[in-house]
Amino acid sequence: MRIAQLGCLLLLSGFVFAAQAKMVHKPVEWTQDGTRFHSVLVYDDAIATKRPGLVMVPNWYGVNDIALQKAEGIAGKEYVILVTDMYGEQIRPTNDDQAMAAVKPLYADRALMRKRASFALDQLKAQAKTAPIDLAKLAAIGFCFGGSAVLDLARSGADVAAVVSFHGGLDTDNPELAKQIKARVLVMNGADDKGTMPDADKFMDEMRSSKADWEFVVLGNAVHCFTETDRHKEGCAYDERAAKRSYRLMSDWLHGAFTGTP
Repeated sequence: MRIAQLGCLLLLSGFVFAAQAKMVHKPVEWTQDGTRFHSVLVYDDAIATKRPGLVMVPNWYGVNDIALQKAEGIAGKEYVILVTDMYGEQIRPTNDDQAMAAVKPLYADRALMRKRASFALDQLKAQAKTAPIDLAKLAAIGFCFGGSAVLDLARSGADVAAVVSFHGGLDTDNPELAKQIKARVLVMNGADDKGTMPDADKFMDEMRSSKADWEFVVLGNAVHCFTETDRHKEGCAYDERAAKRSYRLMSDWLHGAFTGTP
């Protein structure tokens, strides 16, 4: 009887501990070239084990509740994620017109995009002082506009193990930069993405000119935005099948990059 009671107490204590654990949302702020940025570090504090750190650049709506929910789902107990502000804390788009205005200066000045993404990587590294980040395992992931941003981070020669782009833009201002890529590059786009796929051949030529370990995956029947659960319009729509497949591919790709295996 006492053994059974002890077992119940231990089980109950386990539930209490689990209830206390939570996803941390830690504000991370910095100033670059006179602009103040407000990003958020997301991770599960249930365990203290160090884990890979990811720079995550959201779609063109930037840092918002949906981006943070996505980061929580990806982070789980596996990663620490810096949901990265690429615009500055005063710019928080709430509709497509505002989002277009926010990304326009960065697409017009890709050097600025690379500079901001690189600085965000430095800020992620700095968080290892207080967050359970394994500095030997760093990567970057991005969605839509964020996919363009993390590909530019790779082109900058950033010292990260991997870069993963979901339905991101494939173009570049300078194909020669691909020769600087150190990361393993995984790019996943929908076969019916009319916004990005016209650049697919040029992108593959760019990658062929590099020494990068890269893979370009085309997901059948998917359009743009296939991981964005709130997008359901023609040409930009969530696709559960494509999303799940792409997340699994990301997980395998990151695991291989972090462990040095194929």
